[in-house]
Formats: sequence, structure tokens, C-alpha cells
Amino acid sequence: MNVIPFEIRTRENNARTGIINTKSGIIKTPAFMPVATLGDVKTLPSWDMKKLGVQIFIANTYHLHIRPGDGLIKKLGGLHFFVGWEGPIATDSGGFQVYSLSTKRKIQEDGILFSSHVDGSPIRFTPEKVIDIEFNLGSDILMPLDECVGYPIGRGYAREAMERTNRWAKRSLDYLKTLDNPGLLFGIVQGSTYTDLRKAAVSELKKLDFDGYALGGLVVGEDSDQTREVVESAVPLLPEEKPRYTMGLGKIEDILWAVGEGVDLFDCVIPTRNARTAGLYTLDGKINLRNSKYKDDKSPISEDCKCPTCINYSKAYLRHLFNTDELLAKYLATLHNISFYMEIMKKTRKAIEKGTFYKWREKFLSNFKGGFDD
Repeated sequence: MNVIPFEIRTRENNARTGIINTKSGIIKTPAFMPVATLGDVKTLPSWDMKKLGVQIFIANTYHLHIRPGDGLIKKLGGLHFFVGWEGPIATDSGGFQVYSLSTKRKIQEDGILFSSHVDGSPIRFTPEKVIDIEFNLGSDILMPLDECVGYPIGRGYAREAMERTNRWAKRSLDYLKTLDNPGLLFGIVQGSTYTDLRKAAVSELKKLDFDGYALGGLVVGEDSDQTREVVESAVPLLPEEKPRYTMGLGKIEDILWAVGEGVDLFDCVIPTRNARTAGLYTLDGKINLRNSKYKDDKSPISEDCKCPTCINYSKAYLRHLFNTDELLAKYLATLHNISFYMEIMKKTRKAIEKGTFYKWREKFLSNFKGGFDD
């Protein structure tokens, strides 16, 4: 690419707005990436995501490699064509499956041997193999193979996993350089809740000069204070001129806190998963539409929301759809929650540009009671 991958546009203390330039378009930061594990943000077609202001989503390398296969996707024109999306796409490395599929994998120095969760067949992931898969998919932001450990984990193994992740990161970067126009590669900082290990990881990864940097291995069992301690200690050490991504951080209050620490990118299943179980967001917090108090409520989910769900439907109708297990319920709820997240990120960017982010955040969170996400 002949353009600078990341440009900082405005600052307010540690918070900043910026532009990530990718081969499929720009991303205005701070930005939230809905999760599209199998290439779809569950229940939402690509045209809805575009209308709602989604700039980028993140898909999963492991799952798409198994079904339908990255070779097939490449043959059909790449993931963008396959899913009908013209904007940027990020792909995880499969490293999270080291944690989520811990009974179906074996860690080796050369990579990870998985037993497919679909049919039990062996799948070998090496740093180079993962880059090949992501290249076949046509990813705009690639994540290298990493070892995501759960919590709690002993310091000794946390160090081993962090150092192995760093070795894999170098192999990934070296291999990426042999490919033509592969996209941006982010280094992943591991080290569990041990801040000294996180600092050591950052020190080594900075020498490799990735296009961006991500904090991985978070929100895997540790409490919120521990998560924040890791972010507070690691983010200031990351290169200021590169985008910073906190993987898996998805509660509204956590996102807004991390923006204030200088983080640029986020992803999580929380808004879509909650939507499918009748958990809807308002400016006053999250509500459960299955609650009987909404059975005759004519008002929309949120009076301030301009999404199609709120414009056209009442809480009473949506509750009826959920209680009768109608498929439309999940779609309409997801439409609203993604719209809510995109609107919060837009307001965040505008507040930073105006120099009022921290005041706006304080006022917003004083009313928002969304801290009970699950």
C-alpha cells in the first residue's frame, strides 16, 4: 500500500479519533466490529449492516477454514464477494479456539493441532498456514496465530504461551512479506493478567513493526478490574502511531473506558447474543423484553432511536414475537442492538473531535445501567 495505514485525526488526552486505511476502504476510529464467525453477523444481511453504519466486521479463520473452506471461498471471489460485503473485513487467527476448544487441541512449538469440532478430523494450524487461510479469504486486517490462555493460569505457563505467541508472530510477519497485497497484520499481545509479561510481550512485538497491535487473552474469566489493569499497563507502551485493538471487549461501559485509555478497535458477541435472548439496549441501560411489564407497552425500545425496529414496532409486539419464538424477533432485536452500538461509537468520535469526550462519557454512564451484561 502507498498510504499510511493509520492516521490520527484528533486527540483529547488519551482518547483519539483516526482513520485506518485498508485495501477495501477506510475505518473511522474508535470503531466497534460486530462478530461474524462464519461470515455472517447472525440474522443480519450485509445491506442492513451498511445502513446501520457498520464499517467492518470480524470473521473467524478456524471456522471458515472448516466450513465451507477457504479454498472454496477464494475460488468464488473471496470473502467479500461470498458474503456480499464491500467494506473492510478482519479475521481472527483461530487463537481464541485454543481457549474455547481446549479439549480439542494440542499445542506444539510448530503450531496447533485441532480435532475438528464438526467431525473430529485433524486440522493443523501453523503461523504460515493461518496467513494462507486469511489471504485466501481476502482479509483486510489479519491476526497472526496466537495462544489464548484462559483464566486462571500460572505465571510459568502464561510466560511460555506469550513467548510462543511472539515467535509465531515473527514467523507470520516474515511469511506475510512474501505475499502480494495481503492486508494489514496486527501483532497480538499475550501474557494473561501478569502485567510484567504483557510489558515484555509489547517490548518484543514493537521490534517487529506490525501494522497495528492487539491485546488478546482478555475477557476469558478474569474480573473487570483485572482486565482494566492489563489495558492500563499495556496500552501506553504500544506505538502511538499504530491502531490499538482490545480483543473481545464489548460492554458499553468497558468500551468507553478503554477509548479514554487510547484504544481504537473493539469486537464482541455481546450486542448480537443479547439481542437473540431479548436483551435490548436503551440510553438508560439494557432491558429484557420478556418481562411481563412490556406486554401492553406501546412505546418503542428507545424513544431516541431511529433504527427501523424502533420506528415501526412497539415493545409489546416485540415481546409477543419473543414469547412465541418467532424468527423475526431475533432479527429485529439484532437490528436495534447493532444500531445502538454504531450510534454510541459515532457519538464517541464526535465527542472526541469536540474535546468533550470525558464529560460526555461521564454523563452518559451516569444514566446507563448496562453493567449487567452476560
